[in-house]
Amino acid sequence: MAKAAVLATVLCLSALSLGHPGNGSLENDVGIGSPDSGMPAQHDGPKPLPSPEGEATQETVKGDGDSEEPDPSPASDFENSYNYLLSRLAAMDQAIHRLNVGHYTLDVKMSQLLDRVSRLDGRIGEVEESVQQVLLLSKENRKEVGRLEGCQKGRRIGYKCFLVYRTYESYAGASKLCQERGGRMAMPRDRKEQEALADYAKTFFHPGNWPVWLGINDQRSEGLYLFEDGTRVTYFQWRKHYLSSQPDGGKRENCVAMSSDDGDWWDNYCDRRMHYLCEFDA
Repeated sequence: MAKAAVLATVLCLSALSLGHPGNGSLENDVGIGSPDSGMPAQHDGPKPLPSPEGEATQETVKGDGDSEEPDPSPASDFENSYNYLLSRLAAMDQAIHRLNVGHYTLDVKMSQLLDRVSRLDGRIGEVEESVQQVLLLSKENRKEVGRLEGCQKGRRIGYKCFLVYRTYESYAGASKLCQERGGRMAMPRDRKEQEALADYAKTFFHPGNWPVWLGINDQRSEGLYLFEDGTRVTYFQWRKHYLSSQPDGGKRENCVAMSSDDGDWWDNYCDRRMHYLCEFDA
């Protein structure tokens, strides 16, 4: 009897806990007769718990009886790939547009630079022409100064002026320097001119004895002595001595120098460095 009483009590408490205030009275939940009918209802046992699906269905019902629309299905992989490609193409189009703009800007700047370089090249050409003119005038002035110096500092003999330069030069170097000064290497053409030139050299180097280059050589053909201007030498003042008669250098010594103590001529190696004589038109 005690076990039956406990079981009845548990069933009653379970029924009470399963009841819902908004869906009906306690009597309806436990099977007791409805007040309206007055008839006892058949009790078939406790009512089952509502399923989650049922609750979800009830929650979707609105006040007007319309059901809520279901969520749209996620986009497919194809749509995602298509949208990605479209975005990448748009980015590429923007990049190409920026490159085109940059290329156009660079082309404009390059054109401007080429125009400036062209103008600068023209100005450089004008400057070069001016420099060439200045150099030409400088050479002419140097020649004029050399001629004046030759006649003021040197000795005038007939229609020419002679000047000794005490720098050491080879035959070719002395010839070049004389021409740059507006003159040429000394070329005594007769006995009178040779004797006057020998006296000037002796006085200039007294009491020493120094050889000086003359504008005479046989570099073109052995034994054929020519002046610097290409004319043939007709008067010679070779040293004559039983120990050292000149010329004696053969094909090795092809340029002529004059001794300052007696005015005699000696043939020498053309690359030997010695003092030299220049002549200028008076």
